Amino acid sequence: MPTEQILALLIAERDRLNKAIESLQGPVRRRGRPPKNPMVVASPMPEQKPRLKRTAAQRKSQSERMKQYWAQRKKQAKAKR
Repeated sequence: MPTEQILALLIAERDRLNKAIESLQGPVRRRGRPPKNPMVVASPMPEQKPRLKRTAAQRKSQSERMKQYWAQRKKQAKAKR
């Protein structure tokens, strides 16, 4: 018997045994991220909205508004006590 034919028979037998073992054990559930498969073509990433860039003046005004907001909340919390 040629070597290639023996190898093909052994591989077929191995596949049958693997299927039989899987059917007896049930599906194998893995936890976590699935392994990378080089055969699967990666899907393109969806386009993301561009981030809004704020100027220094906008950041400063936002900072001041938030400071006022938290000062007001702190004052309300003291009044409740």
